[in-house]
Amino acid sequence: MEQHTQQQLESFRNLARKIKSYHEAIGLLHWDLRTGAPKKGIPTRSETLGMLSTEAFKLQTSAEMKSYLDTLTNPAVLEQLEDIDRRQVEDCQKEYNRSQSVPPEKVQAYTVLTAKSETAWEDAKHNSDFAGFSPYLTDIVKLKQEFIDYWGVKDTRYDTLLDMYEPELTVEKVDAVFARLKARLVPLQEKINASANKPNTEFLNQLFDKDQQEKFSLFILGQMGYDFEAGRLDESVHPFATGLNPGDVRITTNYLQDDVTSAVFSSLHEGGHALYEQNIDDSLAGTLLAEGTSMGIHESQSRLWENMIGRSLPFWTRYYKDLQQHFPQLNEVELEDFYRAINRVESSLIRIEADELTYNLHIIIRYEIEKMLFNEGLEVKDLPETWNAKYKEYLGVVPPNDGVGVLQDVHWSGGDFGYFASYSLGNMYAAQILHTLRKEMPEFDAHIAEGNLIPIKEWLTDKIYRYGKSRTPSELIVAVTGEELNPDYLADYLEAKYAEIYKL
Repeated sequence: MEQHTQQQLESFRNLARKIKSYHEAIGLLHWDLRTGAPKKGIPTRSETLGMLSTEAFKLQTSAEMKSYLDTLTNPAVLEQLEDIDRRQVEDCQKEYNRSQSVPPEKVQAYTVLTAKSETAWEDAKHNSDFAGFSPYLTDIVKLKQEFIDYWGVKDTRYDTLLDMYEPELTVEKVDAVFARLKARLVPLQEKINASANKPNTEFLNQLFDKDQQEKFSLFILGQMGYDFEAGRLDESVHPFATGLNPGDVRITTNYLQDDVTSAVFSSLHEGGHALYEQNIDDSLAGTLLAEGTSMGIHESQSRLWENMIGRSLPFWTRYYKDLQQHFPQLNEVELEDFYRAINRVESSLIRIEADELTYNLHIIIRYEIEKMLFNEGLEVKDLPETWNAKYKEYLGVVPPNDGVGVLQDVHWSGGDFGYFASYSLGNMYAAQILHTLRKEMPEFDAHIAEGNLIPIKEWLTDKIYRYGKSRTPSELIVAVTGEELNPDYLADYLEAKYAEIYKL
């Protein structure tokens, strides 16, 4: 490689590292905003976030970046680059092409708006006040529509948003996999509803000490290999994970006094996200590839740990006695009864508390509403009515108020339209990965029953975590499982699991 090209490459690396540093600072401020920042500081903090995000955006779309990309994307040069450099160049080129026409002041306005909106959402959710939150959401949707025009409309306007979270994902593809999944899951749900072998869940309706919930959550995170020297557990209204760098990946959970399972499974869920980012290879540190490759793959890890490991019988064969030590009121409850109770299938209002089967219906509802917002002209003011109608149609329940209805999720307050489909994609990816994992690790269940979770984490690190964003979702799932995304693995998994639980 000639000297000028080598200098361009080194300058490109330094610029990417600078952008990554901005992202880390933004991530830390955002984490603080959602974990207890003083309310009086929120307006100024929001402006600071807007300023830093705009500066990072300007670097990403600068003439300097363009000059480096012009040199490094030359096919003769690109083929000489090491894999990490080539991937980072390609990723930056895609981002540059998408964002170069977006005015920086729009980015700043959007960042300030969403920072304020997320705080307003917390109050609106608590008070079930959609009318008070609606102006924020209306402005977010309006700006998002403007961004779609800047980014370029794909097959539909909503396709543009899906691609932000799952590269190359389209409405056509999502519609197809959701239809294929529904064709298997709806009959399964009907069989479950008709079964006389319903689990008893009454013993879950007790008071559970918050401090003990926190201690048990910390214990389980340690068991799964979460590195507390590279992270921490905090409390927030809505659980989330923030990856600042592989040495600092923070998670939160939410403790419900009348539900011991909520914090346990949200800790497992966010812990799965964290294991992904804590175990990205050191060679990617400081690059824009030191993050998950897509939200679908990211969610596959959170859902794998939360459900396919965390709600399994082998898991509770090992950890149920530990749970009973923290909560003696469960001492008279048999393991089998507890296992069946935490895997009950029932229509419910809250997505993050939903069982593995109906969870996908919660996602389909949100996916369809988002399509209506961006492709079909649904207005923000009509969201509660549309939301409630779809919950009645798909799940047979109607929210008594907007706090447990349309306001229950944080995502829209942050402008994350196009994200929700990733959760069901994550379920599908997870089941497909689990199928391969069981084949390559025949002692999988035995490891879990012994509390030996580290070999599982190490297998996932070798196959998925270490690559960060250096492989596309499609490349990754094919490399791990030998085939593209296949929703039948999830249907097979759910049919087998619930046939045993409900004695179908």
